Amino acid sequence: MLAKARIRANAQWSFVCVRKRPSAVNLSRAARDKQAAVVATAAHAAPIARRQLRFPMPIVRILLVLLALASPLSMAGGAVAGPFEDAQAAHSRRDYATALRLWRPLADQGNAEAQYALGFMYDGGQGVPKNYARAAKWWRLAADQGHTFAQYNLGTLYDNGNGVPQNKAEALKWYHLAAERGNDGAQFNVGVLHFAGVAVSENRIEAAKWFRRAADQGHIGAQVYLGLCYATGLGVPQDNIQAYMWLSLAAARSDQDAISNRNRVAQQMTPAQIAEAQKLAVEWKSKPER
Repeated sequence: MLAKARIRANAQWSFVCVRKRPSAVNLSRAARDKQAAVVATAAHAAPIARRQLRFPMPIVRILLVLLALASPLSMAGGAVAGPFEDAQAAHSRRDYATALRLWRPLADQGNAEAQYALGFMYDGGQGVPKNYARAAKWWRLAADQGHTFAQYNLGTLYDNGNGVPQNKAEALKWYHLAAERGNDGAQFNVGVLHFAGVAVSENRIEAAKWFRRAADQGHIGAQVYLGLCYATGLGVPQDNIQAYMWLSLAAARSDQDAISNRNRVAQQMTPAQIAEAQKLAVEWKSKPER
């Protein structure tokens, strides 16, 4: 269920979670995302001149890595010769029956990439009826072998109770495994759960650490949340220049929450500080972990 949550301030203002927001994981051939949300719980924050900043609704199910036109293995790395590549090509041209016929024997033999692909197809209803339980089965087999995207996607199923009993702690476990391996969507999700105190003790410092790792890779949601952390001093020292810089990066990609919050932060800054923040934003470069 989607819900609104309010983070109470020390004095006269609050952060308000206002809407769902898509992520921006840099997958070169991803055609569509799936998304869902969790509620951020109440917490204390330092006021910024009594003005209200808006926290976007935290997205815990950022990405299921669903591709409509490309093989799900296009971003997983390590192409396998023979039937696997044939299945990949079939999937790319939407010949799902052939892809399924070629991938299933490989998955039964323990090929983690093929297991991931079958989970992908069952989750999206590609050539088979949509079936989250079967998606969970195949993703678990691949996740147990260390497949990062399968770990992330299995976490989303537990987070939302699709095909498995809803279990935020189990979701966090799988998110954390994927996050440690550099998945920026998982890093953001881990940060949100620590920020909100869901399935783990509330820890804003830990949340900001994960937001930073994802933000450094170009994750829009993480850039917005990290900017707001700097704006309010939640988990990091309060720093309007850093806040403006991170919010500007997300604003440059037309994120409305980032634009409105950056403008509020700017009202607390001198022209020299704004110029410094803008320079930092121009000089910023993504640092992929994978």
